[in-house]
Amino acid sequence: KKPHTIGEILIKPAAIAMSQIMHGDKQAQELKAVPLSDGTISRRITEMAQDIKSQLIDRVKRGKYALQLDESIDVANSAQLLVFVRYSFDGKLHEDMLFCSTLSAKCTGEDIFTEIDKKMKEEGLSWDECISVCTDGAAAMLGKNKGLKARVVQVAPHINFTHCIIHREVLASKSLDPELKTVLESATKIVNHIKSRPLNTRLFAALCNEMGSEHQSLLFHTEVRWLSRGNVLRRLFELRDEVRLFLLEHGSHLAAHLTDPDWLTRLAYLACIFDKLNGLNTSLQVENANIMSLNDKINAFKRKLDRWSARVKTGCFDMFPELEEFLEENDLCVNTVKGYITMHLQTLLEHFIKFFPEETAPEKYDWIRSPFTVTSTHHLSSDIEDALVELSSDRTLKSAFNSKMLAEFWISVEREYPQLSKAAIDILMPFGSTYLCEKTFSTLTYIKNKYRSRLNVQDDLRVAISKIKPRMDLLGSKHNAHPSHTF
Repeated sequence: KKPHTIGEILIKPAAIAMSQIMHGDKQAQELKAVPLSDGTISRRITEMAQDIKSQLIDRVKRGKYALQLDESIDVANSAQLLVFVRYSFDGKLHEDMLFCSTLSAKCTGEDIFTEIDKKMKEEGLSWDECISVCTDGAAAMLGKNKGLKARVVQVAPHINFTHCIIHREVLASKSLDPELKTVLESATKIVNHIKSRPLNTRLFAALCNEMGSEHQSLLFHTEVRWLSRGNVLRRLFELRDEVRLFLLEHGSHLAAHLTDPDWLTRLAYLACIFDKLNGLNTSLQVENANIMSLNDKINAFKRKLDRWSARVKTGCFDMFPELEEFLEENDLCVNTVKGYITMHLQTLLEHFIKFFPEETAPEKYDWIRSPFTVTSTHHLSSDIEDALVELSSDRTLKSAFNSKMLAEFWISVEREYPQLSKAAIDILMPFGSTYLCEKTFSTLTYIKNKYRSRLNVQDDLRVAISKIKPRMDLLGSKHNAHPSHTF
C-alpha cells in the first residue's frame, strides 16, 4: 500500500544503520548491495501478484464459482471494474479478487460484459461453471435489454443474478416525509456552516474543548457513504448545546433550530432511527455471508419496525433512548410526536417490503440449515429427499454438523452425497452483496491517490488484499542475485 520508493529511501537506509550499530561496517556494506529501487519493488510486486493469481485460477477451475462485481471512478477519473469470486477449496468457501480492470469505453452493460468475458477467456474460465452474479442495481448491470445481465444470460442462461442486499437496504431507508426531510436538510446546513470554513472549525473545536465535550468536531454528510446520515445526525444531536452556543455567538439564523424543542425532537428521532439503520447496514457488511443469513437480518428488521410502530402508538419510546431521554428532560408531551414517528416507521416498513418482498416459501431451505431436524422436504426431488433421509439418520454426521460452519459441512459430504451437497452449495455459494467490492474500492483509493495517479493498480491491489500467500520459495528460486554496482 506504500509508494514503491519506500524500500530505497526508508527501509534500506534504516536496515543499514541498524546493521552498522549491531554488527559493524562490514555487514552494513553488504546490505548496500541489496537492490531495492522502485523498479525492483515494482517487479517483485508484479511477480507476487502473478503467483497469487495463478494459485487462485487453479483453485477456481476445480469446480463451480460465484461472482460479485462493481464499477467505480478512481482519482484519475478512470473507471475501475472490480470482480470478486467465491469458490470451494480445501473443504471451505473462499473469496478473493479475480481481477481489477480499467474500462476505457462508456461503461455500458456491453462494455462490462466484453471486459469480463475477455478476462475469463484469458484465464481459461468458463461461464458454464458460474452459478451466480451479484451486482448493484444500476441499469448497466441489470438492464433487461442492454445490461450486463442480458448479455450474460445469452451465453449462460442458468446464471442467477442477485441485487446487492446492502444497496437495497440503503434505497429502502432513503424515504422521508417532508417534515423530517426538512430537519435533515437544516441539519446539513448547520454542519456545513461550521465545517466548510476552517476558522469556524477551529473555533468550534476550541469551544468544545472548553466545555469538556466528548467530541470536538461535526461530521460532513456524504450521500454515497452508507453510514453517513446516521453518523452526522447522531454527532449533531450529541453536540447540540455546543452548536447552539457557537451559532448564537456568531449571529447565525440557524441557531433558531437548536432552540426549537419540536425541531430537536425530530432531530433526536432521526438520530435514533438512522442509528438503528446503521446497525443493520453494518451487520450486513460481513465476509463469507450467504444470502439466507443476510435475508434473515432483513426480515428481523422488518419485524422490529412493525413492533416499534405498535409501541410508539402506545406512547412507549424506550427503543429510541436518546429521544426518550430528551422528551423526559424537557417535559414534552409524547402525543405531539407519536403521529409523524408512527407514519415514518410504517412508510419505512412499506419500503422494506417493496425492496424485500416476503418469500412464498421461506421454509424451503430449512433442510440446508437443519438437515437433521427438518420435517418439510416435499419440494425436493425424490432422489435428493432420499439422500437427505440417509444423511439425517447418520449420527456421526450429526455430531460433525454441530462443530462445522454450514458451508464446510455440506462440502464435507460431497463425496458421499454428491447431489445433496451440490444442491446445498448452489444456495450457499452466491454472494448476497457487493460488500467486498465496496471495501476494496476504499483500499484502491488509498493506493492510487493523487500522488500515484498513473499507477496500474491491479497488482498492488491483489498483493494488498488477497488472502492467498505468494510462494516466496518458488519465486526466489527463479532469480539469481544481481548485486547493485553502487556502493
